Amino acid sequence: MKDLISKLLKLSVIVSCATLSCLAAQDAQAYPERPIRLVVPNAPGGGTDGFARVMAQKLGEALQQTVVVENKPGAQGGIGTTYGAKAAPDGYTLTLAFVSTMAVNPFVYPDIGYEPLKDFVAVAVGVNQPYLMVTYPASPYQNLQEFGQFAKQKKGGATFASTSSQTELIGVLFQTLLETRMLYIPYKNATTAVVELSRGDIDVMVASLPSAIPLLNAGKLKALAVTGNKRVAALPNVPSAAEAGFPAFEANGWYGIVAPKGTPDAIVQFLNKHINAILAMPDVQQNLSAAGFEVLTGTPAEFTAMIERDYKRWGELAQAQKSMRK
Repeated sequence: MKDLISKLLKLSVIVSCATLSCLAAQDAQAYPERPIRLVVPNAPGGGTDGFARVMAQKLGEALQQTVVVENKPGAQGGIGTTYGAKAAPDGYTLTLAFVSTMAVNPFVYPDIGYEPLKDFVAVAVGVNQPYLMVTYPASPYQNLQEFGQFAKQKKGGATFASTSSQTELIGVLFQTLLETRMLYIPYKNATTAVVELSRGDIDVMVASLPSAIPLLNAGKLKALAVTGNKRVAALPNVPSAAEAGFPAFEANGWYGIVAPKGTPDAIVQFLNKHINAILAMPDVQQNLSAAGFEVLTGTPAEFTAMIERDYKRWGELAQAQKSMRK
């Protein structure tokens, strides 16, 4: 009798597990049944918002369902990212992720409200871009080597501007390589920073490619180098940091899409497949390349590894920054 009861209990567990698996599969097949929100932790305009709107439009067309971009700026991306972390894990709230929110902010801002490695699952990476070290057109230095010499000689230290936690740390990385101190000047938006930089009030600025390219083309800024080991197609005449003698001055900023922890894997894989297909479209690649982006595709596991790698790297730089401020 006991053996019979034991067998019945085991059978019950097997049936229950099979039922749950079937229900999960059915949910994934029905997905999406209503509009999807794509949370952007920045204000409208700029690289993150532009990328999100391209993806929202194309993903909506592919899924035959509306994908709405919701901008939730503030706290260097912390407000929108926290909102995304606390959303229901049902696939109907996605969050645009980037290096600052996933790998830098947790080390810079206390009590940020979320833990990148615990509160999210990676869905798909989208694009990658190096940054630019830019200056004002009439600056006395024409390349990164000359600026390095200028920074070492300037009394009180050269000044550099940034508008995000990551670009601040990129400046920290450069001054570490120079073995000198520079004066960091934070800005809430790139518009004000560019105006003051173009006047020569600031020596250099770390800028994203989408925001810098129009200003370079208009003659309002001058590029010193790309923060990486190769040139970018959108700016073929701008040397890489490696060419300028700084091979370790490599800093990239990727954008990708994440979902709240607990989102069914079937939905994550479903979205990953469609996002990769969108990124392979010729018109999407052309538009993103013109903005200075390098298109990336990969599995959720590969995107997870990318986040973890940068979390470690930028965390170490953030600790170095704190030491320098003491």
